[in-house]
Amino acid sequence: MQVDEAIARLEAERERIWLTAPEEVTALGKGIVPRGTGARGQYLSTIIFAEGEARTFADEMLWGIIRVCEDTDADLATLKAVIEQIIGYKASFFDFVSLPEAAGFTRVYVEAALACESTADLARLTHAALGYANRLHMWVDYILPWGLGDGFRRPKS
Repeated sequence: MQVDEAIARLEAERERIWLTAPEEVTALGKGIVPRGTGARGQYLSTIIFAEGEARTFADEMLWGIIRVCEDTDADLATLKAVIEQIIGYKASFFDFVSLPEAAGFTRVYVEAALACESTADLARLTHAALGYANRLHMWVDYILPWGLGDGFRRPKS
């Protein structure tokens, strides 16, 4: 996949999900888990894992790649190897937690990253992926039942 094509796809998907949650995220929030993940018949752990993967994808991996591309003289081949290994795994994990569309867009990023011919191209691509990943994370974060935390208050000192 060409870099500009991947950027266009990632940006279009970010715009598509800007005001409307992806159907797979909405379904996960309702307990629809086609992959059957979740311990002992519950799906809370699946949401927690999906939230963690979306957060680290955006906040750690993609942001880190941008910083390395823009702030260092990093070796492109090494960056590609890291992306293929670590973000490729993240794509598979998105699929595992019943977010196959997110997995697909993550794979679009990985495939295009492997086609980059410069760290400048990789940075452009990664900025587009970060825009998509941030919005995906926002929606997954939205379905997390934060109110459950009230049952786990720290003892007063």
